[in-house]
Order: sequence, then C-alpha cells, then structure tokens
Amino acid sequence: MEQTCFGRLLLRPLRLLALPAALAWAAAGPAAAAPPPFEDSIAQRAMACTACHGQQGRAAPDGYYPRLAGKPAGYLYNQLLNFRDGRRHYGLMTQLIAPLSDAYLMEIATYFSQLELPYPAPLPAAAAPEALRHGRQLVLEGDAARQLPACVQCHGQAMTGVAPGIPGLLGLPRDYLNAQLGAWKAGTRRAHAPDCMKEVVARLTLEDINAVASWAAAQPLPASTKPATSLPALPAGATAITCGSAPAPAVPVKAQK
Repeated sequence: MEQTCFGRLLLRPLRLLALPAALAWAAAGPAAAAPPPFEDSIAQRAMACTACHGQQGRAAPDGYYPRLAGKPAGYLYNQLLNFRDGRRHYGLMTQLIAPLSDAYLMEIATYFSQLELPYPAPLPAAAAPEALRHGRQLVLEGDAARQLPACVQCHGQAMTGVAPGIPGLLGLPRDYLNAQLGAWKAGTRRAHAPDCMKEVVARLTLEDINAVASWAAAQPLPASTKPATSLPALPAGATAITCGSAPAPAVPVKAQK
C-alpha cells in the first residue's frame, strides 16, 4: 500500500467499520474464535471511494456521483489525473488524490474497471416526448447541419463505451449527465488537446444538453454492458474525430492483492 496520508485515510473508515465487530468478539469471551485478520488489499482501500460512488462503485442514489464499476480503466485513470492536475474541478476529489502516484491511481482505476456488477433499472424519463425525440436524434444520428457528430460515434453503438479510454453513457443519472455536459460548456471541465468534447459541446444549446441527458438516462442497459473493443464504423458522410482526452497510461499496472 502506498505510504501517504491518503493511504491512511483509506484505512480509517475500514477501522471504524471493524470496531463494532471487535467489541462484539471481545464480549464473547476467550472461547470465541479470533476475529478475521484485516486484509491490506486494493478492494479494502478502494472502500474510501464508495462513500460517494456507492457500494463497489455502483453509483450513489443522489444522482450526482457516477458509477465507477466496469468503466474502461484508461478512462478512470485519466479522470483521476484530470482531477489531480486541474482539468476537472471538485475540491474533495483533488485533495484525496493529490498525494497519490500515477501507479497507484492506475491500480485504483484497474480495480474498478474489472468489477462486473449489474446496473439498476433506469428511472422513467421526466422530459416531454418532444425533448426525448430530440435527444434520441442527437445521440444516435447527430446533426450534420451543425457539424454535431452522433454520441454513438465515439461512445460506442451500444453506448457502453470503448476501451481503453472512452466511457459509456448508459447507467448514468440525468443530473450527472447534465452537470458534466454543462461543465464542458462552461469550460470548467477540460481534457488534453485536442479537446474534442469541448468542441462538440460548444455547438450544443442548453435545450440540446437536457434532451441528450434525459433520453440517455432513461435507456435500458444491453445484455452486455462491457465497453466495446473498437470504435464503430463511421456512417456515410461522417468525419472521424481526433481526441486527446485519454492518452495511454505510461505506468505499469501493479499486481492486485
């Protein structure tokens, strides 16, 4: 385990959780079996992330913290770097990961990427039918007149992402999608140049953003929620997009405990 203040912070909630069990064992007397040993594993250290991101990184119910489980490792790793290096802004995240090395961030990203957990059923859409139709068109077809590519062109035909660096759009709450698209539009979320998301979102209106988020959040998950291994074929007349959002990790992945 990385010897940092954050490493100790990751252990603190686990020790607190273990306290009631230890007290109960002590009350049972010497005849009771010894308590299970504390395991210094990535799974236990990552429990600090689940206070916000939900059990095993399944997403929190408040609609603002995204799912981590099953996301491409390269995407998760680069988002941790973005928070640490100032391309994304959320004080708590920045403070938590600031002391951590690239290798340790990659270990965290790899752990969550390998979790295969079911998604909850999507919530019913609250937007008007017209807005949902508009959102569906932008996600699946784009808008050639405004040079808006379809979301599926990069995020995969099934919208489950593309390994190693592109996230899925399904299984995310509408409020989270709205907030992130809004952050791109406001310039408070950025990526490595060429920042393709910045260019795309700049062409979206606020009505477009709400339509896309409302429609995507209401879609059921496919049978396989794993990220695709390659980008879909470009539709006729579409232009490939060059993004610098997710450079390949430059650090080896540590063996997980």
